[in-house]
Amino acid sequence: MSAIVGTAMEWYDYYLYATAAATLFNRLFFPSYDHLTGTLLAYASFAIGFFVRPAGSLLFGRMGDRLGRKKVLVMTLLLMGGSTTLMGLLPTYAMIGAWAPLLLCVLRALQGLGSGAEYAGAVLMVIENAPPRRRGLYGAMPYIGVALGLLMSLATFHLSSSISKDAFEAWGWRIPFLLSAVVVALGLILRSSLKETPVFLQMQKKNTTIKAPVTEVFKTSLRPMLCAWGARLGDNSLAYIYESFVIVYFTQQLHMARDVIVTALMVSTALQFVTVPLFGWVSDRVGRKPVYMGGALISGLSIFPFFSMLQTGELVWIYAGLFLVSSIAKTMMTSAQSPWFAEMFPSRVRYTGFSLAREVTSPISGGIAPMIAVALLAAGHGSPRYVAWYVVGLGVITAFSVFMGPETRGRPLDDDPVGAEDVLPRARSIQATH
Repeated sequence: MSAIVGTAMEWYDYYLYATAAATLFNRLFFPSYDHLTGTLLAYASFAIGFFVRPAGSLLFGRMGDRLGRKKVLVMTLLLMGGSTTLMGLLPTYAMIGAWAPLLLCVLRALQGLGSGAEYAGAVLMVIENAPPRRRGLYGAMPYIGVALGLLMSLATFHLSSSISKDAFEAWGWRIPFLLSAVVVALGLILRSSLKETPVFLQMQKKNTTIKAPVTEVFKTSLRPMLCAWGARLGDNSLAYIYESFVIVYFTQQLHMARDVIVTALMVSTALQFVTVPLFGWVSDRVGRKPVYMGGALISGLSIFPFFSMLQTGELVWIYAGLFLVSSIAKTMMTSAQSPWFAEMFPSRVRYTGFSLAREVTSPISGGIAPMIAVALLAAGHGSPRYVAWYVVGLGVITAFSVFMGPETRGRPLDDDPVGAEDVLPRARSIQATH
């Protein structure tokens, strides 16, 4: 519950900002530009959070390996939630001019700094307490917090915008940002009662914590790290294309009501409460790599049909398209990713390794993916064909990167990683002994 609530807080913040950037911030904070340019600038401020996430992964990942998982989880929660709450109090461009977008970007940077190690810590807290044969299932569960965060951001934004347009742009948009303070309070209550993970306590007892986990992780796990970076290009970029850019395309290019696509996104997100644990469970049965690669390939194969479904304007096809790409393809990748990354690195550098594996590619994947998609849409004169080929390319890179990485199902967490070919025989040997 602590992992899910904290992760929900992180992604509530991020998706809330993404939704606001797609629909509102171009007018409130960048109003002196035309509509498309204002949208690009709003997405540029959105990307800032991703550019500082690698710094957050370095800072908090190192602290997580030296001080413990619990302490870092509390710090990142406060940093992210506090930044989001303050966004709800910001004056707009009409009030203070250029200071408004500047302050917005500063808060966005602080938000990104905290999120650089939030998800990694949440997953490690769960996986390092999980039964060995169910790490896929348990490790995928924090991603329910991602789905919950998206659902909360869409729901609160949708409800707040149900008032008149003038009232919403004057003060209604602030409500979803201010409500993040409630989630922070709940997260702090849960996380303050946690105990440190058995794996970290064992490291402390044996005095095996190290002073330079960043250097150590590249000495011991360079190839897995490179494979993880390639794998992240797909699921991270696609998440924001399917759940942020799609709003821009649907409303500005297809000229359809925003409520329709927002409601469809909420439904496809709610279905992830079922598909996330399902694919985590499947990864316990068949391995992390088949599930991850399957999601990447399905994503690439389904993107052209997805845009065709949106263009029909019919609800049944809109819902079916989002279910295919978001509830199935993307979720397959993210559900397998958590246990794969956690099992990939030695215990003494696991927090650093996991954080860096997720966040180093954030600036070129999640951070600028919506901007690239908007630019490709403009280059195609409103046709999504270039965006679709971009998605296909991401899927191919992701599938190949996962293929080149190790299979980690059955790997012990309290020992250094063994070779991929030794994982399952060793696990069976341990099980037979017991």
